[in-house]
Amino acid sequence: MVAEIRRIGLADLCVHQVCLAGQCDFAESLDVLKSHGIQRTALWSPMIEAYGEKAARIIWEASGLVADSLCVAELLAGENNLQMMLERAEKFGVRTLVMITGGFIFDVAGGIDAARQLVLSRLIKADELARPFNVQLAFEPLHPMVCGNRSIVSSLAEALHIIEQLGDQHQIGLVIDCYALWWEHNLEEKILRAGKLISNYHVSDWLPDTRDLRLDRGMPGQGQIDLIKWRRMVEQAGYYGPVEVEIFSKERWWRADPDLMLRSIIDGMNRFY
Repeated sequence: MVAEIRRIGLADLCVHQVCLAGQCDFAESLDVLKSHGIQRTALWSPMIEAYGEKAARIIWEASGLVADSLCVAELLAGENNLQMMLERAEKFGVRTLVMITGGFIFDVAGGIDAARQLVLSRLIKADELARPFNVQLAFEPLHPMVCGNRSIVSSLAEALHIIEQLGDQHQIGLVIDCYALWWEHNLEEKILRAGKLISNYHVSDWLPDTRDLRLDRGMPGQGQIDLIKWRRMVEQAGYYGPVEVEIFSKERWWRADPDLMLRSIIDGMNRFY
């Protein structure tokens, strides 16, 4: 008998600020989230930078919202970038700082295989750098089609292989994003293996007629991903944290009325969760 998954409420739902990146500035996005009863968000660094970090921080502290994550640091961009992002995350009281590798560096001798070996050494340094901060690092593998410009770690299997080489004392979590990983074989086994490493869970949907591999994510329930199965898999692995809706949608949802977008997110999550 399959255990029934728990119902989530607004207290469990995290709506990423990037969902409103096309319609709102930093302050406006927070107002829209609060007007729909959303209590949690993930902060998007480009929106902070466009608004001005000092002004954004004042608005944020007055908002009463909880920040589950800040996106996104790039491992291959170097320690200065990571240090800056850790400092920003701590200033905003963020729970986790999401890291991707960044895209393939063409001048790395040995090609992409050597670049992937570089990821392990960068993660070791990142773990050390993050120790003084009250922020957990969260490593996110992305879809293979963005290997060239976003992430050279393109599967959960590969991410697990790298993280498991860090040993038992590291403090790096793992981001499970169903949009990035839904295509992968034997997912249930790999998610169970991830277990307590899972720090963040991202939800959106893969549209069969997608127009852009990164910037055309679907609303939960509108695409091809079995979100109920995904929820069961992460809960069986021991993750009962917030469910974060993260929709990059340049030509569809970023052109929609912000209130319509939030209603659609909440309706979609109510139907599938």
